[in-house]
Amino acid sequence: MLYLAMKFAAFIALASSFIVPSVYGWGANGHMTVGFVAMEFLAPNALSFVQKTLGATYNESLGPAATWADDVRSEAAFSWSAPFHFVDAEDNPPTSCSVSETRDCGNGKCILTAIANYTTRVVSKSLSAEQIQEALKFIDHFVGDIGQPLHVEALEVGGNDISAKCNGASTNLHATWDTGMINVLLKANYQNSVNVWADTLVTRIKTGEYKSLAADWISCSSTTEPLSKRSIEEDVAGFLDTRAAITPLECPLVWATESNAFDCSFVFSFTSGEDLCTSSYFTGAVPIIETQIAKQGFRLAAWLNVLFDGATNLP
Repeated sequence: MLYLAMKFAAFIALASSFIVPSVYGWGANGHMTVGFVAMEFLAPNALSFVQKTLGATYNESLGPAATWADDVRSEAAFSWSAPFHFVDAEDNPPTSCSVSETRDCGNGKCILTAIANYTTRVVSKSLSAEQIQEALKFIDHFVGDIGQPLHVEALEVGGNDISAKCNGASTNLHATWDTGMINVLLKANYQNSVNVWADTLVTRIKTGEYKSLAADWISCSSTTEPLSKRSIEEDVAGFLDTRAAITPLECPLVWATESNAFDCSFVFSFTSGEDLCTSSYFTGAVPIIETQIAKQGFRLAAWLNVLFDGATNLP
């Protein structure tokens, strides 16, 4: 039996009822699913670290902990964290899509630098247990956020200013991707349960249609040497050797670029007035959403495995 099924049944009701404002990435259901998928691929040391660090408050799981960064961002004490949930790609979808560190994160306040910063902090020997937990929860969340196409796009505030309809309700494009389509998908195909959804995605990675793709999910093309492949191990190890300077890492920039490409190939392709949750747009969006959720869960596990076990320990 999968670890998810054994440990997290109590969170089904929470996942079904959680409502998240439209500025959040993936919404609670999407973020928890990323965390639950990651739990299935953690190597021994990473799993032990996660369980000990998160403790009973989060049922020793990246699933429930994945929503924390959204839960606190509206609080005065964490208002500084808001820019770290996204990178505003100043490109021109659907004509051209791209993410540039210097153009889009010139002030150092975006999701690229946030992942780098909290990667340093989560392995720090000088921070308190509370600070280490906070770093882990931010990594948990931001690795999910970077897989949401509208979290790596500046156009119309990442789609927040584009009116849309989902299942008969008026909303906006960003909220439709965050929560609307995911909620419809869960009810239609997964018993309205993030646990069932996560189990299904894990099975696809281990033995299904994602199995042949998963190895590429945790390899990275270098932004300075386009013809080479840069692994997560090289990315993290190189960064930890020079941790005095917080600069964006290779892999998150590649992940952001992948997500951003969907803004040109699909995200903005709907027809005005179309119900995005009941039309052919929904049918086309579902494979993207499911792959991105599975992909970021697998990447999250690989990231933590490298930090605490020295290698991805994944196929």
